[in-house]
Amino acid sequence: MSTSGFRSHPVRDSRTMLRRNLRHMLRYPSMTLTLVGMPVVFLLLFVYVFGGTLGAGLDGMVGGRAGYVNYVAPAILLMTVAATVQGTAISVAMDMTTGLVARFRTMNIARSSVLTGHVLGSVFQTVLSLAIVTGVALLVGFRPVAGPGAWLAVVGLLLAVTFALVWLCVALGQVSSSVETASNLPMPLILLPFLGSGFVPTDSMPAGLRWFAEYQPFTPVIETLRGLLLDTPLGHDAWIALAWCALITLGGYLWSRRLFHRAR
Repeated sequence: MSTSGFRSHPVRDSRTMLRRNLRHMLRYPSMTLTLVGMPVVFLLLFVYVFGGTLGAGLDGMVGGRAGYVNYVAPAILLMTVAATVQGTAISVAMDMTTGLVARFRTMNIARSSVLTGHVLGSVFQTVLSLAIVTGVALLVGFRPVAGPGAWLAVVGLLLAVTFALVWLCVALGQVSSSVETASNLPMPLILLPFLGSGFVPTDSMPAGLRWFAEYQPFTPVIETLRGLLLDTPLGHDAWIALAWCALITLGGYLWSRRLFHRAR
C-alpha cells in the first residue's frame, strides 16, 4: 500500500521514536545499571579509599572524608552524565549498522524524528541515572547546602550538559563502523573530569596539565555545580559553562544532522 497520500508529522513521529527508545530501556535495564555503576564505583572508591588523605589537603574546606565527598560529588554527577550518554552512541550505532535506519528511510516518517527519539530517550535515562547517583552520594555523606533556587540552577545546568553531550554522542554513533567503536569513542568524556578540577584542585597540577585542566570545558561546569551546591562564589564559571554547553550542542547537532542526511 502506498504511503504517498500521507504526510509525516515530526512531533508525532518523534513521540513514537521516544516510546521505542523508552521501551528498549525498560526491556534492557542492565544497560542503564551498567552505565550508572561506573560513577557509583568511582564515588565509593574516592570517598572511602582516597577521601581521608585527599580531603586533608583541601584548603578552605572541612578536611578529611566528610569534606572530600562534598568536593568530589559535582564531578561524579558530571561523570554520570558522560557515562550515560555513552549508551546513546551505542544505540545509534546499532540502528545504523543493523540496517534499521535504512528501513526507517523507506517509511513515511519525519527523518528528524529518528535522532530526536534517541536524544529525548537519552535525556530521560540520564535524569534517572543522576537521581540514583545523587541518592548514593547522600548515603555516603554528601551534604549540599543549596537552596531551592540553587537546586533549580543545578538541574538546569545538568540538563544543558546532558543535551550537549547527547547530540555529540549521536554524531559519534553515526561515524562508528561498529558497536564496539561506538562504545569507545565517547570514553574521553568520562576521563575529562579527572583532567580537571573534579577530584583535586588544579593548583596542585604541573604547569602544562594545569593549563589544560583550567581551560577544558568540564572544569567550569564542575566549578559551577560545586558553587551552587556548596554555596560558594561562582565567578565567571557559570557563563563559561553555559557557553561551552551551547557550543557543544550546536556543533553536535549540526554534525549529527549532516551525517544523517548524507548517509544512504
